[in-house]
Amino acid sequence: MKTLFKSLRTSVVFNTCIGFAVLAPLAGDTFHPVVAPVEAPAPALAKPIPVVQINPDDWQSLAAAVKKQSHQFSGVTGYIIKDLKSGHVLSHNEGLPFLSASLIKLPILCAAFQAVQEGKLSLSATYTLQRLDRRGGSGVLKFAQPGTVYTIRELLEYMIVNSDNTATEIIVRQLGYNYLQETFDRLGLKDTQIHADGFNLTPRAVPDDNMTSPRDMAFLLENIYNRKLVSPDASDQMLDILKHQHLRDRLPRFIPMGWTIAHKTGLLRKACHDVGIVFSPRGDYMICVLTAHDVTYKTAKHFIASMGRITFDYYGGGLRRSGHANSSTQAS
Repeated sequence: MKTLFKSLRTSVVFNTCIGFAVLAPLAGDTFHPVVAPVEAPAPALAKPIPVVQINPDDWQSLAAAVKKQSHQFSGVTGYIIKDLKSGHVLSHNEGLPFLSASLIKLPILCAAFQAVQEGKLSLSATYTLQRLDRRGGSGVLKFAQPGTVYTIRELLEYMIVNSDNTATEIIVRQLGYNYLQETFDRLGLKDTQIHADGFNLTPRAVPDDNMTSPRDMAFLLENIYNRKLVSPDASDQMLDILKHQHLRDRLPRFIPMGWTIAHKTGLLRKACHDVGIVFSPRGDYMICVLTAHDVTYKTAKHFIASMGRITFDYYGGGLRRSGHANSSTQAS
């Protein structure tokens, strides 16, 4: 992504980030000052992922393994796993609303490209960072020098790639809450709500939180994948941005070398999520896992990683789409 970090800006942001390397993890998604390559190792999990025997020729064996793993998690889960070629689906609590945490940045991204399509926003338009723009939690722009100029496209990249809260604040202000909610509804989202309270980083409940569901996340991802969201070019650009998201402690934790994942994470107020599309040599698939829990974030991340591992093992084992699997399985 050539526009992601300008050379001068990169020096300012990342040299400043080095001075904060000793800080504890921040609220929201974990702070990482450098975009890691796809092959970068993820941090070790609390315990090994259990080995689950899966028949790569039998979709039902995947359904059974996913259902068993989900039932072992002590919190509330919702997921959708879909083979994007055959259309085979596994789902549980797909329409259940969850606190969105940083997943709300995915529909904001989509709404921003819709605004570009309508002529309300320009990707090449510039914004000069102000000191008061800085927001805590995840991201790197809070360390950037006031007066630094960014394009809207760059801010969208920061919002997804770094889950940057400062970039998100600027984009939300540019579009407005009314436009965002109206656009979410027009795009076809059923359960996604955006509120100013939802961006409060307090660990306690807020009066009006941002909400979404597995089916809304799956709807956006599948339409982006099929180049049907906003426009083919907009879908291609959004997918490219999602492929560079660098948090790798959930769904990508055990992704095999050579595979690519386009995804977005979320973590706040006992909500821990990861949703994405995986491009494997044996076929592309979508996996969205959302959780609400009273356990530690490490445990929740471990669960999401285990769901990713089971699915990766199925596709890595040699899927043959022979038409024997049912077209849809409700794994609840």
